[in-house]
Amino acid sequence: MNNSWSPDKTWNEECGVLAAVGVPHAAEIVALGLHALQHRGQEATGVVSCDDQGGFHSHKGIGLVSDVHRDATLAQLPGQLAIGHNRYSTAGGLTLENTQPLRVVYRGGSLALAHNGNLTNARVLRAGLEESGSIFQTTLDTEVFLHLVALATNDSIEDALIEAARQVEGAYSVVVLTQESVIAMRDPHGFRPLCLGRLGDGYVVASETCALDLVGADFLREVEPGEMVILDPQGMRSRRAMAPAQPLQHCIFEHIYFSRPDSRVFGETVDRVRRRLGRKLAQEHPADADVVIAVPDSSNSIALGYSEISGIPFELGLIRNHYVGRTFIQPMQAGRDFGVRVKFNPVREVLDGKRVVVVDDSIVRGTTSRKLVNLLRRAGASEVHFRVGSPPVTHPCFYGIDTPSRRELIGAQKSVEEIRAYLAVDSLGYLSLDGMLACEQEPQRYCRACFTGRYPVTIDPEASKLSIEQMRRSGAGAGR
Repeated sequence: MNNSWSPDKTWNEECGVLAAVGVPHAAEIVALGLHALQHRGQEATGVVSCDDQGGFHSHKGIGLVSDVHRDATLAQLPGQLAIGHNRYSTAGGLTLENTQPLRVVYRGGSLALAHNGNLTNARVLRAGLEESGSIFQTTLDTEVFLHLVALATNDSIEDALIEAARQVEGAYSVVVLTQESVIAMRDPHGFRPLCLGRLGDGYVVASETCALDLVGADFLREVEPGEMVILDPQGMRSRRAMAPAQPLQHCIFEHIYFSRPDSRVFGETVDRVRRRLGRKLAQEHPADADVVIAVPDSSNSIALGYSEISGIPFELGLIRNHYVGRTFIQPMQAGRDFGVRVKFNPVREVLDGKRVVVVDDSIVRGTTSRKLVNLLRRAGASEVHFRVGSPPVTHPCFYGIDTPSRRELIGAQKSVEEIRAYLAVDSLGYLSLDGMLACEQEPQRYCRACFTGRYPVTIDPEASKLSIEQMRRSGAGAGR
């Protein structure tokens, strides 16, 4: 399962995209790489390939990569061009029709597209398109992109994609499969990561470098914000689709929580950044304690940094069950804490009679953090000091993360002291905003809207994860 999931996070994943170009059995390479991106989306997955005659072949399913993409199905996806997607729904409900990549046929031929991010003006664009007669098959903001491509005045797919990109707002890292090539493109703000790798005579594009490592590709560079990269069996070309924003707006939560610690994202290895967060957290909020433990797994590196500066030994106080899916049978007498207990088990020998510093990357609602504290107390912890490797989350994200509304964010509703009392901990310390930014090499390049409410790209105040479904049910998208 995913290696960076904590049950308190409603924004636990976003999406992952991957492409392989100019390599035999490209679909198999894509499916293998999607295993490394499983942490970015566990709801659904899909792969589309293009054979030597320009025919498209696809396989999608609800569930994990290992459940959906089997050898027998991948053998039916021939060709040296393929793209894939792991989904966590940040826009649109969980249905097979909403599973990416989206595949269409338009006047320019066959096309498939996979998207990580959120288009903040999707509702407005969709309403206008439907008013003009466009017919939508999904409730994804991604499909808006495809309609804009189809309506573009340029016949060239590259020019049509650029024309579409200049109409949308928000975050997008996309891979597009045509009958001759794969096109990778990133929004001018650079919200979401996208990297390029070399595999033999071909190329691999992925959301994170850990996917390149798994398939044996050598990391080349990141796709630059506002850049379009065209890859085919003959080589690679680059075009400037749009000028990069000044300053850029990388999602800082990629470093704090989303990306795997072994990935290189936004020019830095994630593990190194998280260790700096932990060191700074220990400087800002020291504790008189016996052991430091992490809420596994995304907080491990932060906890190691905290231990290093504080001198308090790091221990494995919580063991995570990596084989529990999103759904499981809950016994009738399981109790309210069952969801936490099935995912985490405390190590009593580490915790019994000890003053414990528990380190987490963030707190969203706080409900699961409270249950974890109760779990540690029952395992014998004499004191629990909670430390958080980021500031209080006070605002939802509109750029590709499924976050709750403000009324559900504990950081927006309670003071730090009120949160401490709610969690029932002996002390609580959040990393300061300045302290967090000091851990980045170029802090001005990072979006921090979830901590400040200052959104760098205009947002739709009525937008929500299911807003397009609601718009379709009400008929608002048709101008009624």
